[in-house]
Amino acid sequence: MKYLHYLLLVSIIISCKSKKNIIDTTQPTYADFRKNQQTFKSEDGDIKYIDRGEGEVIVLLHGIPTSGWLYRKMIDSLANEGFRVIVPDMLGFGSSDSPKGYDIYNPEAHCRRLIALMDSLQIDHWAHVFHDAGGLWTWELFKLAPDRIQKLVVLNTIIYEKGFDPPMRFKKGTFTKLSMSFYSNKLTNKTIMKKLFKNALMKNNLTANEIEGYKKPLLEGKTNSLYTFFSSTCNALPDYKETIKSIDIPTMVIWGKHDKMLRWSPIADEVKTDLKIKSENIHVIEAKHYIQEESSDQVLNYILNFIK
Repeated sequence: MKYLHYLLLVSIIISCKSKKNIIDTTQPTYADFRKNQQTFKSEDGDIKYIDRGEGEVIVLLHGIPTSGWLYRKMIDSLANEGFRVIVPDMLGFGSSDSPKGYDIYNPEAHCRRLIALMDSLQIDHWAHVFHDAGGLWTWELFKLAPDRIQKLVVLNTIIYEKGFDPPMRFKKGTFTKLSMSFYSNKLTNKTIMKKLFKNALMKNNLTANEIEGYKKPLLEGKTNSLYTFFSSTCNALPDYKETIKSIDIPTMVIWGKHDKMLRWSPIADEVKTDLKIKSENIHVIEAKHYIQEESSDQVLNYILNFIK
């Protein structure tokens, strides 16, 4: 009888732990995040964004296939430190519109819409934090409006081909469109998300609430932007070297050491030279790709110390 009681107790403990991993009601939900977003009507469609706090402006720019949700752990902390934090969902991502077509998702088009958003908010200058494909949109911004960004924080982003190893490279056509549709299917989406987090995190401790912010936009069918990236950008990465070399503002790098999609070591010396980065402003940390998830406090502290 005691043995049965022991087994029952163990099963209850395991069940409780399991439930804790399944959902975390103490954290804001993705629905809450969306409710706090505002809307900018770009010429191509509605762009959703967070505008929080007052003071010096910081833009937090996501990549692919994420959204502003990637920075949710950092927004309030930055605002509480006296900054105005702007976090857009770029067109085709998050809760922003995902209109038909593909050319409207090229890097320059994304850049022009970001500039239009900042103009609408009457923000002329800002500190710029960016991740992943946000690098493409950022280098385009320096080509079109080189004086808008005053400080630069680079997080595991696309810079040079040598460090760029995307999970997929497709040709344009029906097969690729079909492949993108797997993101929107409930059964295949689950498999894709599992593989995504395996590649992007040292250990996947995300709750169901947190995962919702990644999978919901894809289940809503927002994949046109992904098609453009995997079938065009990945196969012909633009050469931004001259643009990057022209940048002469305070710059910091925070990079996940174990990122296999965007690797730091092959480009480290070149980037340090071209962006004129001081050695003390380069931080290679024990993380993979989504450093905002697994090392949010560390990344936040580095950013605050650098911006201040």
